[in-house]
Amino acid sequence: VQLVESGGGLVHPGGSLRLSCAASGFTFSNAVMRWVRQAPGKGLEWVSDIVAGGETTYYAASVKGRFTISRDDVKNMLYLEMNSLKPEDTARYYCVRDLNYWGQGTQVTVSS
Repeated sequence: VQLVESGGGLVHPGGSLRLSCAASGFTFSNAVMRWVRQAPGKGLEWVSDIVAGGETTYYAASVKGRFTISRDDVKNMLYLEMNSLKPEDTARYYCVRDLNYWGQGTQVTVSS
């Protein structure tokens, strides 16, 4: 199993970013996928889930209405569209499968 995130960076408050996760080594279309983040000096925080097929999504209250999770089962890609970013969204964002398989993460910094 390999999960490789990309798309992080430095953005001003109110800005947007789109994170991507390239998945390989398993049947991606059958997997529930999630995004988890860790802010500096803090614990892990679940962000969002998307079920196999993509029909149902779940969001943490802190990001609901601002973030959108999606997947492309042809390309084996997971995405997180992040809008109206706030400084408190600053964290390392991880693509996760089953809580057993994690990518290396991509850093998102929201700062003026």
